[in-house]
Amino acid sequence: MAISKEQKNAIIKEYAIKEGDTGSPEVQIAVLTYEINHLNDHIRVHKKDYHSNRGLLKKVGHRRNLLAYLRNKDIQRYRELINRLGLRR
Repeated sequence: MAISKEQKNAIIKEYAIKEGDTGSPEVQIAVLTYEINHLNDHIRVHKKDYHSNRGLLKKVGHRRNLLAYLRNKDIQRYRELINRLGLRR
């Protein structure tokens, strides 16, 4: 299930650094986290849906690469983001 425009715009507005910011790592990671959480719920119900599972793994890998980029670029922004999203428990 794809993310709706309203939900995506709300996430972008919440995590944007400046007005009209859609490409910063924070926004991309927040959108991916939302999609990952929803795919996790889907996979729990439909355990044999291997196509969605592959998509989930691709999103997790993409988010991991973006987190590594942000960690290397600015450690303070990285720490704030993982606290806001509740990652790395």
